[in-house]
Amino acid sequence: MFVGWAGIRALLSINTAGLPRVGENGSLVGLDWTVVAFTLAVSIFTGLIFGLIPALHSSKSDLTSTLKESAGRSGTGFRQNKVRSVLVVVEVALALVLLIGSALLIRTAVAVGRVDPGFDTHNVLTMQMSMKGAPFEKAEAVEQVVRNGAEQLEAIPGVVEASATCCVPLQGGYGLPFRIIGRPLAADSQGPYHGGAGWASVSPGFFEVFKIPLRKGRTFNERDTSTSTPVALINEAMAREYWPNADPLNDRLLVGKGVMREFASEGERQIIGVIADTRSAGLDSDPEPQVWIPQAQVPDAANALNVSLTPVSWVVRTQVPPQSLAGTIQDQLQKATGLPVSNVRSMDEIAALSISRQKFNMWVMTVFGGCALLLAAIGIYGLMAYSVEQRTQEIGIRLALGAQATQVRRMVVGQGMLLAIVGVVIGLVAAFGLARLITTFLFGVTARDPLVFIGVPALLTAVAFFAVWVPARRASQVDPLIALRYE
Repeated sequence: MFVGWAGIRALLSINTAGLPRVGENGSLVGLDWTVVAFTLAVSIFTGLIFGLIPALHSSKSDLTSTLKESAGRSGTGFRQNKVRSVLVVVEVALALVLLIGSALLIRTAVAVGRVDPGFDTHNVLTMQMSMKGAPFEKAEAVEQVVRNGAEQLEAIPGVVEASATCCVPLQGGYGLPFRIIGRPLAADSQGPYHGGAGWASVSPGFFEVFKIPLRKGRTFNERDTSTSTPVALINEAMAREYWPNADPLNDRLLVGKGVMREFASEGERQIIGVIADTRSAGLDSDPEPQVWIPQAQVPDAANALNVSLTPVSWVVRTQVPPQSLAGTIQDQLQKATGLPVSNVRSMDEIAALSISRQKFNMWVMTVFGGCALLLAAIGIYGLMAYSVEQRTQEIGIRLALGAQATQVRRMVVGQGMLLAIVGVVIGLVAAFGLARLITTFLFGVTARDPLVFIGVPALLTAVAFFAVWVPARRASQVDPLIALRYE
């Protein structure tokens, strides 16, 4: 119980795990007393059962048989330890299943951590600004505030670029259906649309803040206003899917019209550029079709709904660590806009939080896997040490009759490793089937990853060998004279 409590405190202290804090320093996160009571009950029940069975067996032993067994103790072996052997085999098999599951989740966390999101998270500061109220119901009004704020921020030494958006990458967003103007609908299309895509409104400079490459055309600028030609940007994933053999810059889109009344005034938009793919929805998900439109060109009804539901997010690229300029940026933004900001975080923090679940799984499964490995080693060692103790007289006779110490070691190691290998084989068969149950939790690794299914059994076998070697070495050092008098 103490180790369990200490383990919970240790997990809470690991910032990289991104665990939600409940109470000061996680003070309200602790042992669940229902689980504790269940664990205690199982522990006591296990102790009673495994103490009662041999006690009952001993109380019913026939005296004559016992004397004969004592006289012929040299025949004591694994035939007399079948139940213990089965328990060790099962323990090794279950340990292997848990270790393989742990290794798959650990590899997933490592793979997610190495994913290129398609944008640069370093030296980017994010913050939110509430623009609720009648003055900001029109998109142009919001864009004017953003324009004033961006000009003020870019005048700060150390600030490279500033922009605003409805949706910061890795923090969710919107999705809307679209229609490609002039293209006939497929016979099996669902409704009057060609497909669906992520939707986001951004101000000029957004792609420069995140260093997202432009593949074709141009990005938004100050000339994309509410009175200019409606325009849109798409990503490579959308271009590949809907324009595999054509140039999307020759087409126009109609996004969201007919789905929500807020988009009733939405008009046709000319595609002016193709942006490189990003993993905005999550580092563990593939890039999906995405559409961006200028903040100034968001339909007023849709803009009024957006600002009433969520704050506008600022994104600022700096030349120095962003937190060092956080205070200055907040002051200058409030000076330029008259509005305060909140929830100030670096993009690196947001990226770390987006994979917190995978990291948490990795830490927990690492602990569980280590415990399983330790228990398997203890089980094998315990059985072999007990067997050697029982067979002390037999080993002494073997040595007295000329057996070499190496032969005794090989005998004990061989018998112990046989149990371990049988357990590994059974565990592998079970793991192949059970690994499919966690497929949805995996990323960058298959449920039958060769590295895991070769490396983990090898590790468990090596640990088992060490656990067997210790009592085997002790057996080879038995003094024949003492062993022959052993009772």
